[in-house]
Amino acid sequence: MGILNEARREFIAAPDSSKGQIVYKWPDQNIRKFARAVVEPDAVAVFMNQGQVMGVLPPGQHTLDASELPFLGMIIDWGTNSNAFKAEIYFVGAREFPNCRFGGRLDEVQDPVSGLIVTLRAFGEYALRVVDPQKLILNLVGTVDVTDNEAITGWVAQQLLKCTRTAVTTQLMSGAWPILGLSMHSPDIEAAAGPATNEQLADYGLSITRFGNLDVNLDDEDNARLKKLAGDTAYSRLAGGFLQAAQAEALQGAGQGMAEGGGAVSPMFMAAGFGMGNQMMQPMPGAAPPPPGAFAGGGQQGYAQQAPPPPPAPAPVADAVPAAAPAAAAPAATMECGNCHNQVRVGAKFCDSCGTPTSKHCTNCNADLSATAKFCAECGTPASSPSS
Repeated sequence: MGILNEARREFIAAPDSSKGQIVYKWPDQNIRKFARAVVEPDAVAVFMNQGQVMGVLPPGQHTLDASELPFLGMIIDWGTNSNAFKAEIYFVGAREFPNCRFGGRLDEVQDPVSGLIVTLRAFGEYALRVVDPQKLILNLVGTVDVTDNEAITGWVAQQLLKCTRTAVTTQLMSGAWPILGLSMHSPDIEAAAGPATNEQLADYGLSITRFGNLDVNLDDEDNARLKKLAGDTAYSRLAGGFLQAAQAEALQGAGQGMAEGGGAVSPMFMAAGFGMGNQMMQPMPGAAPPPPGAFAGGGQQGYAQQAPPPPPAPAPVADAVPAAAPAAAAPAATMECGNCHNQVRVGAKFCDSCGTPTSKHCTNCNADLSATAKFCAECGTPASSPSS
């Protein structure tokens, strides 16, 4: 009678240290008769024997007696004179398990706007719930002691990443979503990846109830490339073209070099650089600045080749309209010779009548003087005659 009273005082329950486990296995397979099984309100107890589920206890306190729980009659240990049961007991949490993390590489896709190949990644959290404890133990956990939830959440994370990959790449390759700004489609991603993942997890008695902080983004290197491409495109559009933008950047770099290096850059070099810059800044025939939004995520034009200009109108038939006579050439500009007062062509170095040079120089400062100048405009020295 004392042994029976001792058995009535025995309790079987999951310890407080395992409250966060999805599955906790009772360490002893020999269950004494009339012991009391305590099942928490957010859990169930699954009895198994030789790989088969014998019964499930709901939340509450239960006396392990075959008269009260008929399925216990099939696992009576006859070696103990029917005073014990032979079974494995699993306490499975029926509550929601939040803050389960997942993430990894999705796929390499081509940006439909810029044409660059980029790598997509997905990171986030999800909440997990056990909807069928028997399927979880039979198909995933087995008879091992699951002390770490990673054995379950790791498998769920793989299935979730696979379904997210399919949902995102399908929309991107069809052109429905842009590469940049995928965060605005987070609700659509959850609506597509959640049910698809739960369909894969149904055989394991698991279900994803919600997502948390889902983020689909680019690889760090690809993200920097697309940002630089977008900035260069906007800058070239403001400058008037790619060539003009490159020249402006080169001149800006030269200016910074002069500011840092003092007089290391000669004025002749700077004059040549500004002259070349003025020449290159002129609009090139047929070159047009990129249209607004022609970068990743900014529009549909992209960097595709622009349509060629329409062909010129055909020339009129020769006998339809008579050709106009060519216009007479304008007379060349002339100036007066300072010696013989004859008219000489502008730009000539000598008079074609008397041979006098058409230009002269100051004898004091060597400044250029016109042929009719009497004094130097720079220093006031009387000008000599061109013949001298």
